[in-house]
Amino acid sequence: MPETLRYVSRVARLPLQDGDGETIGQVQDVVLAPAGRLAPRVLGFITVVQRRRIFVNANRIGDLEPTGVRMRTGSIDLRPFRKREGELLALGDLVDSPVEVDGVEQYVRDVGITPSDSPGSMWELSTIALGGRGPLARRRTPVIVPWEACRSLFDVGADAAEVAEMREMRPADVANRIRALPLEKRQRLAEIMEDERLADLLEELPEDEQIRLINGLDLERAADILEEMDPDDAADLLGEMSAEERARLLEAMEPDEAHHVRRLLTYESATAGGLMTPEPVIMSPESTVAEALAMLREASLPVALAAQVFVVNPPLSVPTGRFLGTIGFQRLLRHPPSENLGDIVPDRSEHLSPDTPQLEVAGRLAAYDMVAVAVCDGARHLVGVVTIDDVMDHLLPTGWRRLLPRQRTGFG
Repeated sequence: MPETLRYVSRVARLPLQDGDGETIGQVQDVVLAPAGRLAPRVLGFITVVQRRRIFVNANRIGDLEPTGVRMRTGSIDLRPFRKREGELLALGDLVDSPVEVDGVEQYVRDVGITPSDSPGSMWELSTIALGGRGPLARRRTPVIVPWEACRSLFDVGADAAEVAEMREMRPADVANRIRALPLEKRQRLAEIMEDERLADLLEELPEDEQIRLINGLDLERAADILEEMDPDDAADLLGEMSAEERARLLEAMEPDEAHHVRRLLTYESATAGGLMTPEPVIMSPESTVAEALAMLREASLPVALAAQVFVVNPPLSVPTGRFLGTIGFQRLLRHPPSENLGDIVPDRSEHLSPDTPQLEVAGRLAAYDMVAVAVCDGARHLVGVVTIDDVMDHLLPTGWRRLLPRQRTGFG
């Protein structure tokens, strides 16, 4: 039995801890989702925080130890948890469920989860503990079987099964598949998808199709999806809506998330300000190389943003203090882990003003072989960065996504 195996009945009694190890809540259950032919994945944890039963995404969890479930970084969403079609609660839905194994009816006593090697998944279902029902049966040692022996437990309907299959695909390939479906079917699948996955899908669709899917969601869910999107993509989408629709969605979003998007909407779309994201990796000159490399290892960080850190004087949130320079990942690897970033930052680093036209932005990225460039205001305060993928999205012809082949379906 691997040492990393954790049984949910024990996880559900653990405290939820912040990045410093301080207790902020208590875990109650684990949310699972079927993943086609692969093991059901752990979507997140139901946790009680401030007397609210909320959902904490598995990607926000750093360590799952016998002493507690520790978060990596980031805030938590205090809105009440709502289970969607296709989701299963390990304790609430599976434990005590009957299942036939080798012709014998038994009952689920517990489920075990382990770290996952599957793309986009941190933990997955591994084993199921089976036994009889009732107080006397619970005293007997359970029979441990692989999850595959109980596949019938994870039959969640045709639409949910299709969403599960899409979890194994790249967002661009999911977009190709979704575009071939009738609008009603698309909206049914969108309702079932978890917020993060639907946000990834929307970022790969043309804006007119994004709007059709968003319009099929209720206001609260649509706001949740916008919060999961990259701020620049969310701003692009909102920019295509009427002023009334835009105002309603921004009001429904969390204030911090809405603030970033509102700022981006003040810039012309075809400029560096309109293209930039306000969430690069920003660090102080006193931070060390080791700390910078640890930040760049964050699994949820987009590839283009994981290629470098942007060094600024405090404050570290945009608009920051004075921008000092950009340090690429390879440069970090050539210096001792204990060295301060302020000692290795280049004397000259490229940066653009928010009103720089997008063609000039593209030219700068190409001329200096960069994947991202800083955007600073007149006082050299960092206000965001433009990445090469955002430039490509805007420079390619309208409808370019529709030209992608639709036959690709996986990670090959």
